[in-house]
Amino acid sequence: MATVRPFRGLRPVSSELAAKIASLPYDVMDTEEAREKIAADPYSFLTVTKSEATLPKGVNPYSDEVYAKARENLLSYVQSGKMKQDKTPCFYIYRQRMGRHIQIGLVATASVEEYRNGIIRRHELTRTEKEQDRVRHITVTKAQTGPVFLTYKMRPEIVTYILELMAEKKPVSNFIADDNVRNTLYVVDKPLEVQKIIRLFEAVPTFYIADGHHRCAGAMRVADQMEQETGKKDLSAEYEYFQAVIFPDQMMEIMDYNRLIRDLAGYSKGDFICAVEEKFVVTSVQKSFRPGERHSFGMYLSGNWYKLTAKEGTYDPKDVTEALDVSILQNNLLAPVLKIGDPRTDRRINFVGGIRGLDELERRVDSGEYAVAFSMYPTLMQEVMDIADAGKIMPPKSTWFEPKLRDGMVVHMLEDLD
Repeated sequence: MATVRPFRGLRPVSSELAAKIASLPYDVMDTEEAREKIAADPYSFLTVTKSEATLPKGVNPYSDEVYAKARENLLSYVQSGKMKQDKTPCFYIYRQRMGRHIQIGLVATASVEEYRNGIIRRHELTRTEKEQDRVRHITVTKAQTGPVFLTYKMRPEIVTYILELMAEKKPVSNFIADDNVRNTLYVVDKPLEVQKIIRLFEAVPTFYIADGHHRCAGAMRVADQMEQETGKKDLSAEYEYFQAVIFPDQMMEIMDYNRLIRDLAGYSKGDFICAVEEKFVVTSVQKSFRPGERHSFGMYLSGNWYKLTAKEGTYDPKDVTEALDVSILQNNLLAPVLKIGDPRTDRRINFVGGIRGLDELERRVDSGEYAVAFSMYPTLMQEVMDIADAGKIMPPKSTWFEPKLRDGMVVHMLEDLD
């Protein structure tokens, strides 16, 4: 049984301010990009999530002053009246529209204890240094400034009730961000509505982390620390929960996560294609190729596109990890032919989210920066859940979720501000 819990969200006091404050997640841009965005809009919540961008250049992003600045900048929104904490615990409904795609999620807090015991399941490894960054950010700001992206196997009764609530309520925020995604937020604050949502989610057996593994792991470590300091486990404490936006799986959209390789590992073009043909059927195509089915790939090489189809026997279709397209490409081409042993650490490989299109692959190969590019068929949400259910780990850079959740729409404070 999965638990959802309402909380006293800290949020912008108007839709106009929400449009200025809400920002893309801290981990989709570097410090200089954040500095440029803050210069263009000083209200941006990046002042909290990328607070090093508000300090002089050259500052260590993991220094004490960066986390202290994040806390100072967060409180400045409250002190200036731009953001306010709701008086009672609420749920929030978060609707996003990107082009024709619409996803509607519940903003709630989820249980750290359920993450520990596997009711909330992961599919990625986390890195200790990134976890520690989230621990320090949460501890110093006394807030979880961005949500974990959760999903569950859709239950029609939950979706129906959330749609009914949306029809009855007026949004408190409704704006189109600079990435052309419309973001709309509704507040669910009536006690009977809150209790019904809690009851409906009690029938959900499992949540799955779609994105935000480091945020989730960091929240667990904060709870661990607090339990050690207090000598007890207080499941009513805010630190025992982490902020999440929870979407039904059928509303999720995973985009392709494409590959760029800097060189052909010493092969000539002809010899390289011959090496690829050992494990793939290679077909020349006349225009840019975006795979339309699993186990097929696009390859852009020397100004030409090719379709690659994995041959039978090159993967185990019964193994949920080995049958992933990212595994097939890695195990049959990137590793044995191009000598990319560990895509997490090898600097000869780069990754491009499908939101940037195939033109970006062509541009970077044509520039000479990279020798070859591979376009991928998107990983399926069912594949992600199957791997999580099996207790296995997805290969790196397997999923690219769009649209991105905006930070600063609602903040989960670990303290009451009034």
